[in-house]
Amino acid sequence: MSRKRVAIVQSSYIPWKGYFDLIRAADEFILLDDVQFTKRDWRSRNRIKTQHGPAWLTIPVRTKGLYTQLIQDAYVSDTRWGEAHWATLRASYGRAPFFREYEERIAALYEARGDEERLSDVNLRFISTICALLAITTPIKWSTDYGAPAGKNERLIELCRKAGATDYLSGPNARGYLDDAQFAAAGIQVQFADYSGYREYPQPWPPFEHHVSVLDLLFSVGPDAPHYLKAL
Repeated sequence: MSRKRVAIVQSSYIPWKGYFDLIRAADEFILLDDVQFTKRDWRSRNRIKTQHGPAWLTIPVRTKGLYTQLIQDAYVSDTRWGEAHWATLRASYGRAPFFREYEERIAALYEARGDEERLSDVNLRFISTICALLAITTPIKWSTDYGAPAGKNERLIELCRKAGATDYLSGPNARGYLDDAQFAAAGIQVQFADYSGYREYPQPWPPFEHHVSVLDLLFSVGPDAPHYLKAL
């Protein structure tokens, strides 16, 4: 029997390199977007390096009165965010060795926005383009493509089952709530990513910081970026 490894993670805005390690290590990557949206979280923001230290780039999202909205129902509240984010990226990385190489592709992502847009669609557009730049070809699907019951373990197990997974690859933070026994009973082996031991690279604005957007890696080392990811 051939094995199939599936990873299931909420969508995120310009994620860090570990997120793309999960995608690369999986045979199928599922965006878990039919769960509750959380403010001030990776869904709508991430960090970059600046001359003044790490700084947040945050997409404004409609949240007033929408305390239980799902990620898939979250909409951008101000379409001008792209201009501000791109201006900050240009100011911080304009002199990075490979900024010019990726400038057109990344700028196009910030320019491709309508009067109203779902956060999930924004995130997928960035994730898909960055995957292409990193030579990652893993198929990406939505959790709503399958449908699954409520419950942290139950939902993940059902998504794995419907995707035909024999192995579930999770980030290390899920060790506290994943029930290995429930997965094993469903015939699914749980594996956890290891985010330790990443190599440093020539990064602007020292000291070195691993936990920033993968755009930092691309602008800094260009086509060598996949060599700074890990084989999970």
